[in-house]
Amino acid sequence: MEKTSTHKRSFLGTVVSTAMNKTIVVRIDSIKTHPKYGKQYTRSKKYHVHDEKGVAKVGEKVNFVECRPLSKTKRWRLVVAA
Repeated sequence: MEKTSTHKRSFLGTVVSTAMNKTIVVRIDSIKTHPKYGKQYTRSKKYHVHDEKGVAKVGEKVNFVECRPLSKTKRWRLVVAA
């Protein structure tokens, strides 16, 4: 039987909401370049992240990693509130 990889994706993003219980919403901005015109533009994506202790505050930079599904939308766990 082959073991699965233990490598988990991790991201650094900005907290945009702490309104839910034990859940924060984190936005990640990425800069893309248009293939034809070369103009740079910003794309952002939001992730629901599990924050067990409720330590993260809006505007903070946080580090989070992939984990098992915790709810319908939560598949990420807070590691460090930077």
